[in-house]
Amino acid sequence: MKKFLIALMVLVNIPAFSADMLFNPSNEAKLEYNQGVDFFKASQYDRSIGAFRRAIELDPNYVDAYYNLGTILEYLNRDDEALSVFKQIIVRKPDDYESVFKAASLSSKLGQYDNAKKYLSLIPANSSVYESAQKIAQNMGTDLQTIKSDSAKIASTAKETNQSNGTYNNLPSPTGIAGDRLGNIYVACFSDNMIYKITPDGKRIIFVKDSRINGPIAMASDQYDNLYISNYNGNNVIKITPTGTITTVISNVQKPYGLSINNGLLYISSQGSNSVLKYKL
Repeated sequence: MKKFLIALMVLVNIPAFSADMLFNPSNEAKLEYNQGVDFFKASQYDRSIGAFRRAIELDPNYVDAYYNLGTILEYLNRDDEALSVFKQIIVRKPDDYESVFKAASLSSKLGQYDNAKKYLSLIPANSSVYESAQKIAQNMGTDLQTIKSDSAKIASTAKETNQSNGTYNNLPSPTGIAGDRLGNIYVACFSDNMIYKITPDGKRIIFVKDSRINGPIAMASDQYDNLYISNYNGNNVIKITPTGTITTVISNVQKPYGLSINNGLLYISSQGSNSVLKYKL
């Protein structure tokens, strides 16, 4: 219980607007964040979780909101959800070793030992969580030195056998992928309900995070660089313009999956109805 108490003390004492954020969140996101802290202090955990989620929806890079959300979920033993949240921090801030440690600890607790070792291998010896990470490794019958050595061997072997020209790592549940005429690549992330944009120079940014994106699977782009996305959980197909404007182009599609554009026509496979739909663009 001591670990939970320490985590919750950190949660309460985190300033509303810390210097560790990736950027300065909007005022609306800050208000939701502060409400989350207040709800936590009143032991209203569900309302606190809701406030932090709304802060994240308003500003998807709000690292402090993610951390507080993950800490509450961990305290409530909602370990799968907590792990997903800390993964989102690692995607945005790979050197946040407290979050890396949290991901390792939760992975170990869930019996995902290979994933736990992967996270542990990222923690440097000069990190404040190194000794705690060592204890997790020892509980799994190994130590950090061995884990790091094995990880280096695996990476070396992968480098020798990899036939690709590069890899973009730490994308949460990537599914569909599409490109535009400028050389940008867009990746749909199913578990995070967002679309990432990878520029030609390799820079990765969040292109769209919106409640209307609900279980994105496939993507396709037209001649004007509009993106079409099959929302598997939303049972619809949405369109996103290059400026990020979202509209629903097809409603009531049962579990849409694959997408293809050909000669001005959009084809959608519907797993729920065992059919392929045709839509004129």
